[in-house]
Amino acid sequence: MKLRVGDQAPDLVLPSHLDQEIQLASLRGKNVVLAFFPLAWTPI
Repeated sequence: MKLRVGDQAPDLVLPSHLDQEIQLASLRGKNVVLAFFPLAWTPI
């Protein structure tokens, strides 16, 4: 799936650092920043 600037993000569920799952839809209307750090926070 390819998104363009201004497209609405698809709903997704991701684990948080607090051992909880966060659903993107539950944050609608708020500013959200997703940061992905490949290979970060791994036990290796």
